[in-house]
Amino acid sequence: MKRRIFVKKLATTSTAFSIVPSFVLGKNHIPPSDTLYISAFGVGGRGASVMRGLDMTKKVKYVSLCDVDDRRAASSYKKYPKVKRYKDFRKVFDNHLNDMDAIMVASPDHTHAAIALPFMREKKHAYVEKPLTHNIAEARLMTQVASENGIVTQMGNQGASSNGSREAKEWIQSGVIGKIERVDCWTNRPVWPQGVPVPAETNPIPEGLDWDLWLGPAAMRDYNDSYLPFKWRGWWDFGTGALGDMGCHIMETPFGVLDLGYPTEAEASCTTNWIGDFIEADYSKSCPASSVVRLKFNTKEHGKIDLNWHDGGIMPDLPDDLKDGEKIGDNGGGSIFYGTTGILICDTYSRNARLLPSERMLDIKPPEPYLDRIPGDTGGHQSNWVEACINGIKTSSGFERSGPLTEAVLMGNLAIKSFQYKKPNANGRGFVYPGRRKILWDGENMRVTNYEKANEWVQGTYRKGWELS
Repeated sequence: MKRRIFVKKLATTSTAFSIVPSFVLGKNHIPPSDTLYISAFGVGGRGASVMRGLDMTKKVKYVSLCDVDDRRAASSYKKYPKVKRYKDFRKVFDNHLNDMDAIMVASPDHTHAAIALPFMREKKHAYVEKPLTHNIAEARLMTQVASENGIVTQMGNQGASSNGSREAKEWIQSGVIGKIERVDCWTNRPVWPQGVPVPAETNPIPEGLDWDLWLGPAAMRDYNDSYLPFKWRGWWDFGTGALGDMGCHIMETPFGVLDLGYPTEAEASCTTNWIGDFIEADYSKSCPASSVVRLKFNTKEHGKIDLNWHDGGIMPDLPDDLKDGEKIGDNGGGSIFYGTTGILICDTYSRNARLLPSERMLDIKPPEPYLDRIPGDTGGHQSNWVEACINGIKTSSGFERSGPLTEAVLMGNLAIKSFQYKKPNANGRGFVYPGRRKILWDGENMRVTNYEKANEWVQGTYRKGWELS
């Protein structure tokens, strides 16, 4: 199927675009009550890990495997030798739509929406890796399409199904630290290059990689080893940086338990790169090496809440009640909840919730568990989704929750891009920075109200033939 035929305008939506299949199909496949038939997209790397979780349920069968890179997909192809293989997701749509019940998408961020939406519109359940999408408008659309079609969804932020997330929420909801006023979050990411120049040289395209399909909606460019296999996360055209990679994990607990909704404003501060004495580089195609983002929310229960994000080695302030030898978080990051009557600290994925000062843990009995636990030995987060598809239970991170969470995370990236944006100074010396301000956000209407340039990044851009029209 030709790309321009595959992507068509169907109707005007709140986000002004949609993606639809090229033809009308017959009735969908009806599975046995205990088996979910899945087509998987992006089956190397993270995708292979997701499939291991799916396999642990012993309730899935694969209709097809799709990956643009034979090298990355090799282990999955070897593990499932009888399952049909494809490079182009549109061929899966053409050949197997009536054979499947659901899709799993673990491709790079910039292709999530392009791959998932056609199948979602045909009422296929969807498991899509975090962050849900590459830009805010795509997240809003994915949430809308999932709701309209009544499908079971899950974003791949596996901490949402962990005991740690539930324990942290039980502590906060017990009221032991009072009303939350501020949350500090941080990560050890990026663990790939960021704040780097666009590569000038061309490297040979590796055998087995379809570079054109890998680029998908992104603008055509020469292949370079600086993009693959993992370093794409640090380039705005493909990834969403440290915040996009880990924000949907670390911000999940504060977002869910505090019912944060849309942020009202965002402000960023990022590393500056220098290429000479007093000569600043312009590496704005690459995510910054480190950043701090300050998000503000206005909630019904807790009132105004500040959520501060730190990455690239920048850490939040240490709480006054932290004793010598005590740590905040773990090596991967963590979060600190500041309430009116106390402080709660968590590790990455909200693990190991504990109170400060630490002696409070001796005096206060942990709250009685009341949130359902999801056994990790049967697939955890993936099992939660499979059971929801087959038996109708609620998922931990359905798009009705993870879509708005993704929007909040990507709102932080909007502030980072605004901070990075620069123009040559009129006097020929250095740059001016019109976006270094608080970015005010009208969440309902999905619009920055005080800096028009930032609205260009709300919906993103698409290569001709890949437009979400």
